Amino acid sequence: MSKAAVVYWSMTGNTEAMANAVADGIRGAGGEAEVMTSADFGPEKLDQYDAIAFGCPAMGDEVLEESEFDPMFTACEPSLGGRKIALFGSYDWGDGEWMRQWEARCKAAGANLACDFVICNLEPEADDVSACEALGAALV
Repeated sequence: MSKAAVVYWSMTGNTEAMANAVADGIRGAGGEAEVMTSADFGPEKLDQYDAIAFGCPAMGDEVLEESEFDPMFTACEPSLGGRKIALFGSYDWGDGEWMRQWEARCKAAGANLACDFVICNLEPEADDVSACEALGAALV
């Protein structure tokens, strides 16, 4: 059985709702999902999982959350080579630039992106939830 971590940061609950849908997709595809905030994850945990879904909303001028999530992700980044990952997050403005930049960081680190990233504007609606579930299933 594939074991995946769903690691997220959320201020309003939108990205948290996406994380839970990603976990549902993992479980629906027969995998084991462990959902945790970025405060509870770091590079020392990478080897415990077959795949990792990282979720963070757009903050400020379309950047990853800077006080907790980005430091955790930056610490993990050198160890992402060959790892199966997926990215998701919500936004309130802009056009998804933060996610395209984040995806480029992952590719530069040699990560194996299991599928296209998923972004949603504000609270995830039914189509967004389905996309998150498909993202989770792609990690299994």
